[in-house]
Amino acid sequence: MPHWLQLMMDSLPTLLWAGIRFTVPLTLLSFALGLALGLLTAVTRLFAAKPLMMIARFYVWVIRGTPLLVQLFVIFYGLPSVGILLDAFPAALIGFTLNIGAYSSEIIRAVIASIPKGQWEAAYSIGMTWRQAMGRTILPQAARVAVPPLSNTFISLVKDTSLAAAITVPELFQSAQRIVATTYEPLILYIEAALIYLALSSVLSNLQGRLERRFSRYGGTLEALQ
Repeated sequence: MPHWLQLMMDSLPTLLWAGIRFTVPLTLLSFALGLALGLLTAVTRLFAAKPLMMIARFYVWVIRGTPLLVQLFVIFYGLPSVGILLDAFPAALIGFTLNIGAYSSEIIRAVIASIPKGQWEAAYSIGMTWRQAMGRTILPQAARVAVPPLSNTFISLVKDTSLAAAITVPELFQSAQRIVATTYEPLILYIEAALIYLALSSVLSNLQGRLERRFSRYGGTLEALQ
């Protein structure tokens, strides 16, 4: 068996375990929390009082205008200088959540704004409150339109979790770095890590396509809402 193949086979269990233990939980938790934060931010920017709207806009402006890696460094390495100490995983979770929240808020805000005003008027005409109209009429329609861009955001997050290695989270990529430090085979190990990320992204892309086709079957395209 070639040396490179043996090395990849020997390191595969370690890389997969790191992915299962850290990469997958970090991705799922960050996306779930970020999506909730994004929804709150989007609703605030669309419907809240002006002071709250300005705060939400400032948050989105700062996060979208600075690199994710810098945000992680500020949280993990910068906050201790003001007395806030965080372990690596919580720091990464906060950083990714804030980042996803800002980007997903723009997607959610756009799709909510794309819903025709007639949908609001129809909900109000049958006695719904604003909260009922939002929960029963507007958000279900907006969710169908938001599936493709939010799915792309989720797939990007899977790959972006590799940045957590920079703040010592022992996820998949940092595990590859540790093996490289002992084997001195960076090309083989980094290609292997890239192939694992590629496999994860391919599976998620396939699931995204199925989800889009399912929503499209029930009239969930943007054209159907206009």
